[in-house]
Amino acid sequence: MKHYKDSNNNIFAFASDGSQDHLIQNDYVQITSQDVASINQAKQQDAFNTLSYAEKRATEYPDFRDYLDGIVKGNKSQVQAYIDACLAVKEKYPKE
Repeated sequence: MKHYKDSNNNIFAFASDGSQDHLIQNDYVQITSQDVASINQAKQQDAFNTLSYAEKRATEYPDFRDYLDGIVKGNKSQVQAYIDACLAVKEKYPKE
């Protein structure tokens, strides 16, 4: 794959064999796979930064099924790990 970006950091991928070169616009800039990863990471961070306090907290809480699984199995360390993870999120995002 060949990767390109436009002036808005929209990423496009084209076949390496040149069969799609006619679709590459003049203003596209070729980028590396590392550039793609970096741009995508920045976009994800920007999207996360726009979330409200409650949404940020909600996205970081562990899956409640881990807690239930620990209860059903009687695995106290799994239950405690879930509780610890929840408390860490509460500390990271204290109530406003």
